[in-house]
Amino acid sequence: MILHCVFLRLKTAVTAEDKQSLFAAIVALKQLIPGILDIKYGPNVSPEGLHGGFVDGFAVTFESAEARDAYLIHPEHVTVGERIVSSTDGGLAGILVFDLNL
Repeated sequence: MILHCVFLRLKTAVTAEDKQSLFAAIVALKQLIPGILDIKYGPNVSPEGLHGGFVDGFAVTFESAEARDAYLIHPEHVTVGERIVSSTDGGLAGILVFDLNL
């Protein structure tokens, strides 16, 4: 299994409603793309203060690396990914991705 962690530095102009809509679109990918086992999202709740401005994020659990790789190029993911990039401060610079083997 792969845990695909994505941390976001959203633009200050992104409203709470915009954020909820964005995360709903991410969660909807589970029904559209095979191999997704789970999707969780939310704000960083660490008390350490080491977030570097990445205060929102989500994690997708995939059944395999192959499922993750298929997700990355899936048209629905590409569409949601473009929406994420346009919502972050600095575009791609406002996104940090970290994948773990489980």
